[in-house]
Amino acid sequence: MREPAPQPADEELAELFRRCCNWGRWGPDDELGTLNYIDPAARVAAARLVRSGRAVSLGADLSTEPSAKNPRPVQHLMLYENHNGGSALDYVGVAPHGYAVTHLDAVAHVYWQDHVYGGRNAADVCTPRGLGFGSVYAQRDGIITRGVLLDVAAARGTRWLEPDEFVTPADLDAAERHARTRLRRGDAIFVHVGLEAREAAHGPEDVSRRAGLHAGCLPWLHEREVAVYSGDCVERVPYPSAAMPVPLHQIGLAAMGLVLLDCPRMAGLVEACRAEERHEFLLSVAPLRIPAGTGSPVNPLALF
Repeated sequence: MREPAPQPADEELAELFRRCCNWGRWGPDDELGTLNYIDPAARVAAARLVRSGRAVSLGADLSTEPSAKNPRPVQHLMLYENHNGGSALDYVGVAPHGYAVTHLDAVAHVYWQDHVYGGRNAADVCTPRGLGFGSVYAQRDGIITRGVLLDVAAARGTRWLEPDEFVTPADLDAAERHARTRLRRGDAIFVHVGLEAREAAHGPEDVSRRAGLHAGCLPWLHEREVAVYSGDCVERVPYPSAAMPVPLHQIGLAAMGLVLLDCPRMAGLVEACRAEERHEFLLSVAPLRIPAGTGSPVNPLALF
């Protein structure tokens, strides 16, 4: 394990929020956040990456089994009336947030100091009927852009990062060099720390101790104009700040409007990138059209 990275003080985290803030950048009523970086030219360029036709699902299976990682399991009920009828019917209920379901976050899903992305008061936005602003419904036209695998574990020469380790900006730089590409405005990045390999060797992770991003990575994402952040890690858990315990969410969502694609399955993507000998691909993500929703379960697809 590497030496712990120096931790920003609470006032430094507040300064990172101000430094990375996109409030008003795309107008006072913007609900897309960093998806504004993805323009038609970026979509066309991403489509040109499809050469072999290989397709890989990045979504986790929806599980009905409760566990420490899945405290609100999916509800799957058969609407059974008569097996001699003309069809089989069922009902599926999903709580998307947490560590078990692959999902997109709405930009107003998390707030800091009672403000959501764009500077609106959280009390005015978050209502019993859902989000009145910044909901996942704004993402209903989907996300089509270049995806880039940043394999931090491989760049470090290890199979996985241990719990409590930080991913630093230097790690992101090294993973970018390992990918033999340069990030472009509007890219979606997938940071790989080897969680699935570690779970295969040591059993399910303890969700209270997770490797993840250091807060110093937020300016890196902001300056690179990343449209979507994803990977098998978010911020490190627990994060050593009572004032800002989830900085990737509290700065990423609330300040930047950075769209987060949480809890993808990474092993198939890593295998495909190695087989294709490239770390870039066309990413397609289609959220459900949920008016006022805080997030949406998704099955992201990588095409090579």
